[in-house]
Amino acid sequence: MKLTPRLKIIADLVPKGNVVADIGTDHAYLPVYLIKNNIANKVIAIDINAGPLDNAKKNIKRYNLQNNIETRIGSGLQPIRPNEIDAAIIAGMGGLLVIDILEQSKDVLETIDTLILQPMVAQDEVRKWLHKNNFKIDNEKLAKEGNKLYEIMVVSKGEMYIQDSIYYEIGIKLIDNKDPYLCQFIDEKLKKYYDILKNVEEQKTLKAKEKLLECQTKIKKLKEVKECL
Repeated sequence: MKLTPRLKIIADLVPKGNVVADIGTDHAYLPVYLIKNNIANKVIAIDINAGPLDNAKKNIKRYNLQNNIETRIGSGLQPIRPNEIDAAIIAGMGGLLVIDILEQSKDVLETIDTLILQPMVAQDEVRKWLHKNNFKIDNEKLAKEGNKLYEIMVVSKGEMYIQDSIYYEIGIKLIDNKDPYLCQFIDEKLKKYYDILKNVEEQKTLKAKEKLLECQTKIKKLKEVKECL
């Protein structure tokens, strides 16, 4: 099975020999790949909707992997019991939903060694939550599909030191790794803040002035990061 660049990087970041949960599995492409390539020992494929889970079951049966991949219906990590898995993949959903999933299953989180997170939006909020809740980002990569960049984080329990708030927006591991897409990633963020700046600079409200200052500060810090690459 050939994965998209985003899913391939996620698969490559899964620790070998683990029991893995794939949250929001959809067609079970990741579980099938993890078993077929001897990355995971077992995968529990979870989806909140019956339709996608039926698609997953068809793919699992197609590859004759019913003994290696189990399907469960439910929300987030709630179908998982403590000590049942080593790693969990939560990918392809909004950052606030990722946070909700983690918040709702703290008992299960306590027994998981590795989280692989790929929030589609609000990635800074995910990093803030991880920092506040004693999780650390061990690795981070960018995946590119078409013109879109995706942020993928490998997370474990432990203290994370954040030197500056800008590193909630740009994971420090992306800088440490000299990620090949990092300059493009920063440029996209700069464009976003310049666009916001343009929209608020003519407004006179207190909220607009606060937003103006916030954007100016972020632009300055993003430029500083880029200059250091």
